[in-house]
Amino acid sequence: MRENWRSKLSVLAGASALALSAVTATPALADDAPVSPQEVQISADVKIVEGGAATDPAGPVETPVPGGQAEAVEAAKAVPSSSTCLGSTAAYGTSGCFQHNGDIVWAGDTKKDGMSAAVGVYTDYGRAEEVCVNKLGANTWATCNKNYREGGDVRLRVLRYDGDTGKFYQPETWSGWIPVDGKY
Repeated sequence: MRENWRSKLSVLAGASALALSAVTATPALADDAPVSPQEVQISADVKIVEGGAATDPAGPVETPVPGGQAEAVEAAKAVPSSSTCLGSTAAYGTSGCFQHNGDIVWAGDTKKDGMSAAVGVYTDYGRAEEVCVNKLGANTWATCNKNYREGGDVRLRVLRYDGDTGKFYQPETWSGWIPVDGKY
């Protein structure tokens, strides 16, 4: 009978310890989540480049009204070809990649949230960092045409950008190193 009492006590103690650990290890509730985006620090001397309307690397975009508003909208909706765009990287609201033939940085804005897509470009040879910003709106792509050293590598950093404040926000993601000449 005494052993039965001890086993019941040990089960009760184990259950109490488990309940206590569940209460103290429970993740924060949604009410405790930050209500605003978290700012990301970028060096003050970074060059911000506004991207232009993207064009399809496979050829020109067909438009119903040459030179009209429809042409700009259609051009901005062009997407990079997966066969020519390397290092595809994405985070909330932003996608980016590097097109080695032409040294073009693609910045895609995938969320309608009042912020712009931003793709930072870093080199392994000391060139000053630059950020390609897509201010064309949600569901569009912008390109920044650059000229990088053929023997070097670039790395992309995608994040959100608020043009009103000039600040960058999380979430952010980094690509791996991408050879400028496209040869892995």
